Amino acid sequence: VDDLPPEAEIPWVLQVSRWDRLKDMAGVMTGFVSRVVDIVDAQLVLVGPSTSEVSDDPEEAEVFAECTATWETLPAAARRRVSLVTLPMDDIDENAAMVNAVQRYATVVVQKSLAEGFGLTVAEAMWKAKAVVASSVGGITMQIAPGTGLLLEDPTDLVDFGDTLALLLGRPDEIADLGRRAQRHVL
Repeated sequence: VDDLPPEAEIPWVLQVSRWDRLKDMAGVMTGFVSRVVDIVDAQLVLVGPSTSEVSDDPEEAEVFAECTATWETLPAAARRRVSLVTLPMDDIDENAAMVNAVQRYATVVVQKSLAEGFGLTVAEAMWKAKAVVASSVGGITMQIAPGTGLLLEDPTDLVDFGDTLALLLGRPDEIADLGRRAQRHVL
């Protein structure tokens, strides 16, 4: 949303999704800002497709605009800790390389969907040995076995989501262990 990239030395919490209400990007932002920003030095990076290049989902532009409006209401200090990123979709290989890069750079990957089928970004993050915090919905529950990630029982509970993130971000050894177990599980 602004011209400043996320700070490289601060841990990233990442969600890569379509700008879709069921992916709850606004909820991820709200839970992060209300429960993580004042507790742990971390930043949130929400990544989705460029809405000008997605013709099959007219809701995406609306959802991205809502996320942008929410971001604009945040205090300046919180806005500096949250980045909304849109990726070009015109070159599928370039897009895949960019998604791969942000997933590999992330400290924790989240998928706080309200409803979900398989959740490819969950499997991708686990393959890359990333700690995953995800909603206990749909196919995500079949991907994350006990000890390979953290499942949120109620995807609408932003306090639990934020508190789970803050606690995990304060435990780098647990992040690394979850990532290793996640990768072994996916393999």
